Amino acid sequence: MATIKVKFRPSSARNDEGTIFYRVIHDRVVRQVTTGYKLSKAEWNILERDISLSENEEKCSSNLFSLKKHINDDLAKFKSIISVLESSGQSYTADDIISSYTRTENNGNFISFIHDTIQQLKLVGRLRTAETYSTALNSFSRFCSLRGDVDFNDIDATLMMEYEDYLKSNGLIPNTISFYMRNLRAVYNRAVEKGITVQRNPFRYVYTGVDKTVKRALSVSMIRKIRDLDLRKSPSMDYARDIFMFSFYTRGMSFVDMAYLKKKDLQHGVLSYRRQKTNQQLFVKWEKPMQEIIDKYDTSQTPYLLPIIKDVNSDARRQYHNASHLVNAKLKKIGVELGLPVVLTSYVARHTWASVARSKNISLSVISEAMGHDSENTTRIYLASLDMSVIDKANEIILKSL
Repeated sequence: MATIKVKFRPSSARNDEGTIFYRVIHDRVVRQVTTGYKLSKAEWNILERDISLSENEEKCSSNLFSLKKHINDDLAKFKSIISVLESSGQSYTADDIISSYTRTENNGNFISFIHDTIQQLKLVGRLRTAETYSTALNSFSRFCSLRGDVDFNDIDATLMMEYEDYLKSNGLIPNTISFYMRNLRAVYNRAVEKGITVQRNPFRYVYTGVDKTVKRALSVSMIRKIRDLDLRKSPSMDYARDIFMFSFYTRGMSFVDMAYLKKKDLQHGVLSYRRQKTNQQLFVKWEKPMQEIIDKYDTSQTPYLLPIIKDVNSDARRQYHNASHLVNAKLKKIGVELGLPVVLTSYVARHTWASVARSKNISLSVISEAMGHDSENTTRIYLASLDMSVIDKANEIILKSL
């Protein structure tokens, strides 16, 4: 009789999450089925070989309970498969069990598999990755609208080149095309790891690189024009301008990080927060222009510092997404009104801060640390050695130049 065990593989990185996988054992042959389920060490009970709920009360009501149910459903599926194979009276292997399991998971359809992957990511709280995959899925689904769902056997280099031509014909730039391709490739590779399909390298002839970004930085004089523009007759545009300037004042803080800032994050003249993208903690010296923006808005009914997430009883992510669209739409209008050489978005504040800092002869290592760039190995080297006062001084220099 075959047995199924749930296993947890910790990450080699100290602070990263580990992975849940299933071990299938039959006739002394051991096989593994990987999953997209991620947990921290604290969320896994080694002795009981199960998710630890009692020590994670904050998550128990949502992600962990949902994940536990998903695992139990998977185990029930395995048991059903084994029962059918046993009752057939014929010999079977561990590979037969896994093959039956993967077939029942998604019926061999690529788009269905992407949907399932997105749901699994949401279950374990990886919402940003789920949103990224959803964006790629929506684009690929539009391309496949006349085909219906696509079997894994149809995912080959020819199909992906056709998809690339489709994206180009719709006027997408290389970096956007690469974004879609890289995310689809990531999901495809998950299917390969699970044994759902074989590796056919379907993305080998399409563009998956990153072109040099078109310059989106503004000059100091342009930032002054944005700051000094009289927008009293348009509160929504005034609000968008304030969010843009707050980002610039705080060393190019991203919109999502601004949205989740809480009042408790500001203590003793220092604003501390963790980047949503990397979980890296940053500290920003509180300056007068930052306070002036905060003083303009009433946030007494929320724990948040800025008026982006305004209703604590509603979905926070939806609120920040909606606010982001509104702000960028209004910023675009401001940019047109001022005749700026770039399309004005909230990201331009981040790009501009880095550009202005570089023009002030501030070292690249200080800029990288100030903005929380930890994706480059050279940046990581500096993280442990830089003095925070050096970064604060850099920001003072930039703000005084306005």
